[in-house]
Amino acid sequence: MPDTIRLIDYYYITTSDKPGEGARVLAALRDARINLSAFHAFPAARRAQLDFVPSDGMAFKAFAKTSGWKVVGPKKAFLVEGDDRVGALVDCFSKLAKRKINATASSAVTAGMGRYGAIVWVKARDVKRAAAALGVVG
Repeated sequence: MPDTIRLIDYYYITTSDKPGEGARVLAALRDARINLSAFHAFPAARRAQLDFVPSDGMAFKAFAKTSGWKVVGPKKAFLVEGDDRVGALVDCFSKLAKRKINATASSAVTAGMGRYGAIVWVKARDVKRAAAALGVVG
């Protein structure tokens, strides 16, 4: 089965870079029944940036607003899913390289049951060209 690549909306907030902040934010989303397709967090300028790919962007934005979160987005990235195999992302990155598009970041994991998933970020100015390179429709 071929990989599926979708152009997705993601949002981010920054928070204190200290123990428990991720758990606090994720628990709030859980309690509000906001489902995430993906989540990525990393340190950024003495703070932490938390990236969210919600299943329902409208519900996420409404919850974030009532929670007083300063949300940035939506921004665009690519969600890649497929059968796990050696070199699973080579084709994706090769297509970008062929068009001279730099992937600015990427995270990938195996999902069990022979599946994997990844997020690939490119610069905002390259999103349309990357979508074309990756065969993403819409």
